[in-house]
Amino acid sequence: MNKIGPNPNSIYPNENIKQVCYIKNVIKNPNIQVGDYTYYDDVNGAEEFEKHVTHHYDFLGDKLIIGKFCAIAHGIEFVMNGANHQMYSVTTYPFYIMGNGWEKTTPTLDDLPVKGDTIIGNDVWIGQNVVIMPGIHIGNGAIIAANSVVTKNVPDYHIFGGNPAKIIRKRFDDNLIQYLLALKWWNWSAEKIFNNLEILCSSDIEKIKNIE
Repeated sequence: MNKIGPNPNSIYPNENIKQVCYIKNVIKNPNIQVGDYTYYDDVNGAEEFEKHVTHHYDFLGDKLIIGKFCAIAHGIEFVMNGANHQMYSVTTYPFYIMGNGWEKTTPTLDDLPVKGDTIIGNDVWIGQNVVIMPGIHIGNGAIIAANSVVTKNVPDYHIFGGNPAKIIRKRFDDNLIQYLLALKWWNWSAEKIFNNLEILCSSDIEKIKNIE
């Protein structure tokens, strides 16, 4: 039988490179959802991806949703909504979590700045040591530069970088971006992807328009 790519249900796509793992096959938290082929690269334990999703408390119910074919470098931190403090009172100090009578100030969810789910699109490349703040949406095909702090949403096929991260440039012109968003190659079958790998990896981007 000819090989047409790694098994998306394997922990390691390549058994010889165990610093790279497919995230969806190692996560246990039902509030983290990851698509096929998305990987985390970390020589110190790629299988421990969940440790990089911080302040993620069940009672808040927020989700981290990551699409297919994303490449995530080591040092990533997804800061979830549990990190937020009350901002509209005199103090931001969380007295209530210390107990011993201070719990009388426990806020309701409406009192906390909960910003919703964090959603990462498909075919997103996130560089090393990136911090993504709560409720951020990153579009398909985006690139996040190393050491960035992402505090606002990232459009499809844009490059973001810095602290706080800002638009550096678009990857392609608007017409090609719209074409790729309609194409949704990440939803193709493994066989169709295999048969078109050379085009998907070509620097001649216009070749993609010749796929039937």
